[in-house]
Amino acid sequence: MKIAIIGSGYVGLVTGACFAQVGHEVICVDNDERKVKALNNGKIPIYEPGLEQLVLRNVAARRLQFTGSIEYGVDKSEVVFIAVPTPAQGDGSVDLTYIEQVAREIAIVLKEYRVIVDKSTVPVKTAEKVADTIRRYNKVNVDFDVVSNPEFLREGCAVTDLMEPDRIVIGSNSERALAIMDKVYEPFLAPIMVTDVNSAELIKHAANSFLALKISYINALSAICEATGADIEKVAEGIGADKRIGRSFLNAGLGYGGSCFPKDIAAFIAISEQIGEPFHLLREVQRINQRQRERFLKRLRDTLWVLKEKRIAVWGLTFKPHTDDVRSSVAIDLVNDFIREGAHVTAYDPKGNHRVQELDLCPGVHLSNSALEAVQDAEALVLATEWPEFGDVDLTEVRHRMHTPIVFDGRNLFDPATMRDLGFQYFGIGRA
Repeated sequence: MKIAIIGSGYVGLVTGACFAQVGHEVICVDNDERKVKALNNGKIPIYEPGLEQLVLRNVAARRLQFTGSIEYGVDKSEVVFIAVPTPAQGDGSVDLTYIEQVAREIAIVLKEYRVIVDKSTVPVKTAEKVADTIRRYNKVNVDFDVVSNPEFLREGCAVTDLMEPDRIVIGSNSERALAIMDKVYEPFLAPIMVTDVNSAELIKHAANSFLALKISYINALSAICEATGADIEKVAEGIGADKRIGRSFLNAGLGYGGSCFPKDIAAFIAISEQIGEPFHLLREVQRINQRQRERFLKRLRDTLWVLKEKRIAVWGLTFKPHTDDVRSSVAIDLVNDFIREGAHVTAYDPKGNHRVQELDLCPGVHLSNSALEAVQDAEALVLATEWPEFGDVDLTEVRHRMHTPIVFDGRNLFDPATMRDLGFQYFGIGRA
């Protein structure tokens, strides 16, 4: 198939590279000339395991190319995916400016039938607005269909998620469009769920909100474990063994962050209120998530007494491991909390240091080149992101380098008994 993907950000680039890998001819379109030039020169703007190899391999095979021209992409393709940003607005609703702009640009250059696919995460009824916009601005009344095909990519394993998906959701009432989408996804061995467009759009927001609910549930439970002397890890194991519940997303920690969950939950709340069916449960999910960080901060203050002038080491800055994404990262929020209270913060992240530096997200932080360097003379260590390399660090050397061996494990990476045997004063989440 000949496919255009408008938007070469996280979703667009991963989708384009994976489609090319299975044999489609893919044109990725982006209005950032520097990004297009960099991608054509083999420079990948984000870190995602396996992505760089896929891009380089398929550019070399001429199955993947990058351009700044929407007209070129639409003319040369049978299917046009829209994968542009949908940022949050102040009230939590979604800013659809980029979607509307792309729909207008497609309409202006559309000369013959195309399937237009909403890949970006959008509120329900967006596909209808896209179709209305294309009809309004296309002066020659070209036939087309708009399809909803939400993405379910997890940063850190997005390539695997796209190549081996749990399911593929396609929302459309057009047999012609569905036949074409079947060809697009024919190489992927996964069940295809065909729904109406509105249901497909709701599935993405509903799925992310439910996963966030699981995280907030286990975090609320962690507070009860701390108050009663129970172990949240054992409780989560017991709950997760029930097949109706499952163990995934039942890991107590500092709360969810990143570019999806906070934005999608806020958007779903705004959507529900706009249609007159307020989703009050999700408001509590947000509150629990905020309280989790506040509880963690209180534990630090109770232990260290005064944070001013304290030397605090922080391991992890990205919102999760295996990515360089620092958007809405709880780790970043914590670092800034420490700095505001006058602490001297030294931080290290295997992939996120450069992002923090280039975006100036933590003014006053000192960025180290290694985990061991970060803990030198520290009075406390905070583990904020569970990168595997932190579990492999020589803890005896960490103990030796620290001024006072106090560890606040925000992701329950370490075993409490082992840490105490090594001489650390150890605090986890929901663990005695």
